[in-house]
Amino acid sequence: MNVQVNLNDAYYQQGSEAERWDRARLFFDSKEYDKAARILRVLVDESPRLTAPRLLLARSYYHSAQLSRAESELRAVLADCPVEHYAQLMLGRTLERQGRHAEAAPYLRTAAALSGDFASLETGD
Repeated sequence: MNVQVNLNDAYYQQGSEAERWDRARLFFDSKEYDKAARILRVLVDESPRLTAPRLLLARSYYHSAQLSRAESELRAVLADCPVEHYAQLMLGRTLERQGRHAEAAPYLRTAAALSGDFASLETGD
């Protein structure tokens, strides 16, 4: 059984960073979020300052209901780039999905402001 786990890991981690990125996107696009996350976790560990892999990892976690992991990745993105409006939006949605509406509100407002969606700021949506 242990050999099978190692063979699976080898499959997900073979190839260059670009090949693994492409493979992770294919899994994500196929809605196989857990498989995408397995690849992306290593890519993010190898290059922690890159935003795109970390955001896709957060999205993979979000869609596979691993909300605390998604939150952690989104907070890491925002620590490096606080004006990343999609990370602001995703963090707000992740917190909402956990029932933490009061915590979510500032992130959702910031995302709306950064994206130029001033109408939702006025209505509070």
